[in-house]
Amino acid sequence: MTQTYILVDTANTFFRARHATRGDINDKIGMSLATVLGSVRKAWKDFKGDHVIFFLEGRSWRKDVYAPYKRQRTEARAAQSPREAEEDRVFWETFDQFKDYITNKTNCTVLQHPQLEADDLIGGWIQSHPDDNHVVVSTDGDFAQLIAPNVRQYNGVMQITTTHEGYFDEKGKPVKDKKTNLPKGAPDPAWLLFEKCMRGDTSDNIFSAYPGVREKGTKNKVGLREAFGDRVSKGYSWNNLMLQRWSDHEGVEHRVLDDYTRNVLLCDLSAQPDNIKVIIKETINTATQAEKNISQVGIRLLKLCAEYDLIKISEQVQSYAEPLNARYNVSLQKTVRLII
Repeated sequence: MTQTYILVDTANTFFRARHATRGDINDKIGMSLATVLGSVRKAWKDFKGDHVIFFLEGRSWRKDVYAPYKRQRTEARAAQSPREAEEDRVFWETFDQFKDYITNKTNCTVLQHPQLEADDLIGGWIQSHPDDNHVVVSTDGDFAQLIAPNVRQYNGVMQITTTHEGYFDEKGKPVKDKKTNLPKGAPDPAWLLFEKCMRGDTSDNIFSAYPGVREKGTKNKVGLREAFGDRVSKGYSWNNLMLQRWSDHEGVEHRVLDDYTRNVLLCDLSAQPDNIKVIIKETINTATQAEKNISQVGIRLLKLCAEYDLIKISEQVQSYAEPLNARYNVSLQKTVRLII
């Protein structure tokens, strides 16, 4: 029996809503909680969900293989003003309380491992449930690489759904490109991943494999599109691009292929080292084998609403509690197998 899983990138949705909200800290916290719970309810209703999985962050293994990874975030925290630092502290405290809530007061599966990012576990879950449908609740563009006929992404902050057919608003209408005023074309996951590995990711502090490279080549120089089209046969265009060399601001020489290969390891959610794939598999197996049977989920949600003044949710508590009450169907579980 095909299942539909709602996969929540928990920290992403919680903290993105914070930055999209005006007002004092209580307003921001309330909106962050409401956005997470509202996104889950909408995805559950619109896509007929069967079970919700919340994915949490650990300290990423990527920091051990690439020292600059997300280093700018540590530097940004160190530069915070006292007011910003206090707001950050209160938000993390609230997030920890929410983690405790979803873990101990709902029947949702909660996945976390000290060495893994939520992205790793979301990618692993989809790989381990290839015959099921998946809705990734996140604003993170990294998940574009996972879009497929059975995988879509729902951005609960912008209320936009991305599928293999295109981008759609909260009413199911195609999202229009701001420049052309035409419906945005369907994403090409393979191209988007290739482009990301070539250009790097400033949000994660992953450097470009070839700074300044053009998307389309010129008469004398191969571009990304030509190399991408040649990626299977690995002929002239591929090698012409990948064997180029360039020097950084410190005079260190780089070969494009070496930096591209590094970025594939960091960005491709199916390219983790073998030992990390084993950890992903074991984390998913352990969590899904442990049956949850939490009672009075609706009442527990009402208590959360009372604590954080979530009035609108408390007035419709049954519809919000329904996805939080649905247990994982262990009888359908198959031993997780990831391609290693």
